[in-house]
Amino acid sequence: MQMTTNACPVQRWRLGRDYWRVDRDEGFRKQDYAVDLISDSVAKRFVVDHHYSGSYPAAVERAGLFRGAELVGVCVFSVPMNNAAIPKYTGLASSAGVELGRFILLDSVPYNGETYFLKHAFAALRATRPQAKGVIAYSDPVPRHTDSGRVVMPGHVGVIYQAGNARYVGRSASRVLHLSASGHVLSPRAISKIRRQEQGAQGAERNLVRLGAPQRRFGQEPAEWIDHVLSSGVFTRVKHPGNHCYVFSIGRPAEKRLVEQAFAEARPYPKTLDPQQQALSLPVKSAFHQPQKSDPDWADNDQHDREPQDYPVEA
Repeated sequence: MQMTTNACPVQRWRLGRDYWRVDRDEGFRKQDYAVDLISDSVAKRFVVDHHYSGSYPAAVERAGLFRGAELVGVCVFSVPMNNAAIPKYTGLASSAGVELGRFILLDSVPYNGETYFLKHAFAALRATRPQAKGVIAYSDPVPRHTDSGRVVMPGHVGVIYQAGNARYVGRSASRVLHLSASGHVLSPRAISKIRRQEQGAQGAERNLVRLGAPQRRFGQEPAEWIDHVLSSGVFTRVKHPGNHCYVFSIGRPAEKRLVEQAFAEARPYPKTLDPQQQALSLPVKSAFHQPQKSDPDWADNDQHDREPQDYPVEA
């Protein structure tokens, strides 16, 4: 079933569950709210507690939305997973752009809170990082659910980015995902870390076990173990058509107009979610004894832009 943006205007989160604000007339009073920079520890705790993914990106800067003394929203600007994404979509140097890694508001914030928060978060970013001229944001339009049918990520097309006059520049590359029974995605970056035994490999391995993978046997090679995990049926393979990609310019009006001249061509805004993807009966490529960094099969997630587990971030 396809869902239009009119049916799901703004998405909110609390304790890992999604909610929707649909009353356009409920009245967001900007005088009741303020935006300020917050520490990494405060931002991380809020995101991990409330966002469905329970994960936190490599933050560059963090802004909080406050109602009085209460933190009711967090915006995290992060290091792009794909170093080529900023030049590709904005025409800027990689150092002149950041990614909107998380953008989350609690369900108690009235409709239109996103527009206010995003505008002031951009201003805070620019004040602390004057070299930042562009922001890239992704939305994942493919719903995901657990094996029992409970929706863990309903999908979104980037309504708040459209409301913020972002330029829609198309989709990131399509890819095959590995989904756990809980509906979470096995990150290609995690697979790469385990294969190559890079920094963070032990944590990635523990996370796979938490998602249902069998424990690695004593003495078993990591590459052999990850091949076994991927072929064991613990994770379902699905084809993902790619996330929607939006870009923003930040700065003064004249600066923004100049920056936008180099942006990728604007495309019509998407208005419907994708259908839920069906499992694929595809063979799993074995990497044991032949993991070469130069082989794109073993490359990091960089060639794929953002991987969906970590980046469906609309409120």
